Amino acid sequence: MMLRNVQPGDVEAYVRMRCDPVMMSELGGPLPREGIEDKVARDVAAAESGESFILMVVPDESQPQEVAGNVVLWSHEDEESPRETLSEVGWMILPEFQGRGLAKAAVRELLERARRQGRWGLVHAFPGATNGPSNGICRSLGFTLVGTRDVDFAGRWLHTNHWRIDPATELGG
Repeated sequence: MMLRNVQPGDVEAYVRMRCDPVMMSELGGPLPREGIEDKVARDVAAAESGESFILMVVPDESQPQEVAGNVVLWSHEDEESPRETLSEVGWMILPEFQGRGLAKAAVRELLERARRQGRWGLVHAFPGATNGPSNGICRSLGFTLVGTRDVDFAGRWLHTNHWRIDPATELGG
């Protein structure tokens, strides 16, 4: 498994991740297909500038064009504490690649990169409260369950578990 920056050619992977009812079942349902090219272009720019980690999960290094999903780390204003910034990690793995440990390995690698950079501070994750696999990844990597929180994702309010980790000192699993 390897991680690489998102590229303009990753539009189809984004469509499969963001517009599919199964993939988006924990995130309020599929997003519209319209605008995916713009989203990819914005993500490519954010990744190239170093503003965010937006990395595609490649299951086989010899086939870098085949992606299993993505893992992302970005900073944004905290909805519960305006004017405060938090770093958030999120991930998606396509159905045919699930159950192979790719998500856990990708999140671990991303957090190790964050630790090496030393710039992200505490990292938060907000998987759906009923998303057993994603909550299990948080638990196994050493995140601390802070509580629950309703968060806005693409204009939809989701009930999530709120996990937090300091990659510099707490990364386990």
